[in-house]
Amino acid sequence: MIYHCTRFSLKPEVTPEDKAAALAKMGEHGTAIPAIVTRVVGPDFGGDYEYGAVTVVADIEGYAEYMNHPLHLEMDRIGLPLVDRFMSFDITDDPDPEIGAKIADVHRRRFENVPDIAELVAGLREYTGSAAPAAG
Repeated sequence: MIYHCTRFSLKPEVTPEDKAAALAKMGEHGTAIPAIVTRVVGPDFGGDYEYGAVTVVADIEGYAEYMNHPLHLEMDRIGLPLVDRFMSFDITDDPDPEIGAKIADVHRRRFENVPDIAELVAGLREYTGSAAPAAG
């Protein structure tokens, strides 16, 4: 299993309506993207981010399916313009010693193949972790 975890804070000027719409869209992924085993989206406690999400997929193929699914790309297009700071990390019990490189490669290919998402990421004040372009 791969647990893809994200933490983020929104820009101060984001309206409550835009925030609610973006968080609702994130919540839709759990039932609409077949690769997702389970997903939680909500307030982030214990750190200096406002919100977080944990998305669980079975394997690297499911991870790639999730990252490139049209609904996930739509969420990025809606949500990333609202984000100030973003970080991600992955936890896995996959025994493959190359799994970290494979995860980074999913993101590298995604940014190459979907340049508008790469541009949105480049526009964030802070973006670190497994999904960051520099991670590959």
